[in-house]
Amino acid sequence: MTKRIFVSGIGTEIGKTFCSAIIVEALKADYWKPVQAGELDQLDSDFVRRAISNTITTIHPEQFLLTKPMSPHAAAKIDGIELKITDFKVPVTANNLVIEGAGGLMVPINEKGDFIVDLIPQIADEVILISKNYLGSINHTLLSIELLKQRSIPIKGIIFNGDPNPKTEAIILTTTGIKCLGKIPMMDQELKGFVREQAELLRFN
Repeated sequence: MTKRIFVSGIGTEIGKTFCSAIIVEALKADYWKPVQAGELDQLDSDFVRRAISNTITTIHPEQFLLTKPMSPHAAAKIDGIELKITDFKVPVTANNLVIEGAGGLMVPINEKGDFIVDLIPQIADEVILISKNYLGSINHTLLSIELLKQRSIPIKGIIFNGDPNPKTEAIILTTTGIKCLGKIPMMDQELKGFVREQAELLRFN
């Protein structure tokens, strides 16, 4: 049975796109970024395309391309667009689909009170949360997991990205009971080779 897996971070600049590429490579899944805000000359989908090696993945086009690198609600307003949860159309595929979010769970989609966390149940089956070790990351990670649990959104697991901090990772995993799918170190080799290597180390079972 195929799954629609939503990749969210505990904040911005966490490495969602990088980790999404590794997840895509591990599952040979399709990839979709519903909203790209800013950097339209360097799309996240183009990065994923460059990073993966398998020939099965389909990179689906973004549904909303917003010109400014801002929160989706603000970028959409500048572009004269109102994003509505009901407007999001998941690509049709017989493959697993990795869906990359924008920022964290409480990023607003519009000015009517809809957030990324409200969108997830409409377009995905489960969430992989990306965490990164920095001062405050325990709080941000635990709050994100608590919100997902409150909304009864299934959490497939967590991936720690970047420099390791065993004590931080241990308290997050012990407190939440969430499965650690992998720990991605700093990249130390050519992109495709690193993504392929890390994909083989992810633990989905």
